[in-house]
Amino acid sequence: MSLLVVGSVAFDDLETPAGRRKDILGGSASYFSLAASRLHPVQVVAVVGEDFGPDQDRVFAGRPIDLAGLVRKRGRSFHWRGEYGQDLNEAVTLETQLNVFADFHPQLPESYRRASCLFLGNIDPVLQMDVVRQMSARPRWVALDTMNFWIDGAREALVNVLKEVDILLINEAEARSLSGQRQLLNIYDAVRAMGPRILVVKRGEYGVALFTPEGHFLAPAFPLREVVDPTGAGDTFAGGFMGFLAAAEHTDLETLKRAALMGTVLASFTVEQFGTGALETLEDNALHGRLAALRELIRVAPR
Repeated sequence: MSLLVVGSVAFDDLETPAGRRKDILGGSASYFSLAASRLHPVQVVAVVGEDFGPDQDRVFAGRPIDLAGLVRKRGRSFHWRGEYGQDLNEAVTLETQLNVFADFHPQLPESYRRASCLFLGNIDPVLQMDVVRQMSARPRWVALDTMNFWIDGAREALVNVLKEVDILLINEAEARSLSGQRQLLNIYDAVRAMGPRILVVKRGEYGVALFTPEGHFLAPAFPLREVVDPTGAGDTFAGGFMGFLAAAEHTDLETLKRAALMGTVLASFTVEQFGTGALETLEDNALHGRLAALRELIRVAPR
């Protein structure tokens, strides 16, 4: 089974209560691919500028990440500047420079068009639909992420592409905005009527909620003593979740539960360092040790 992600590779300037960083690697496709590639090979479609150089290439090198779909253009890469206050659940955007991303029209290499698992990162839903139409055959699973900017400003296009989607991964505020509902079960009913049969609601420090026709599942976030940088946590979760599914080749409820735990644990490492630093250096024993600890945290023995 092949796994394809279409999204952004970017540079971020960040300020959080833990400090500041400038020109660090970011973007949805970066976090997704670094997380997913721990579990399954990943194909990446994105665009970067001339400022994406050897230091950034080294982050992806030596991993099962295929960058044949990473287009390199003259100009600067997408650049985001933001800050977090004491409430780390919400970033304040200070500046967005689209640069080469402004003219991004994903073109899939021929070898990518037969991918069996497609993840559409948080980009214009018109472009998401264009990617779906470029596939040689419908993927076994199509998953999508979006945000309130598209929910509010491009709703018709988003609703159209959701008809092609099996798995929707969004945060709780986005889920409420998209569905017009507040309670999670009602949100799921509304989302399922739009197309996706599986809904994953990312709830930040409160964990994740998973809804399927076969049943539902809620898991807490892994408890941490300090959060340094929440940027990329949602994309990391998506990478772990989809990478696990691609490796398992199933979407039954038990597999989806395990995928949600894997995504949760990977995201817990991401937020402990700035940018992609934690994903770059994460050791397998640390990952599996924390995964076992999370499973024990939610285990309840029968009487």
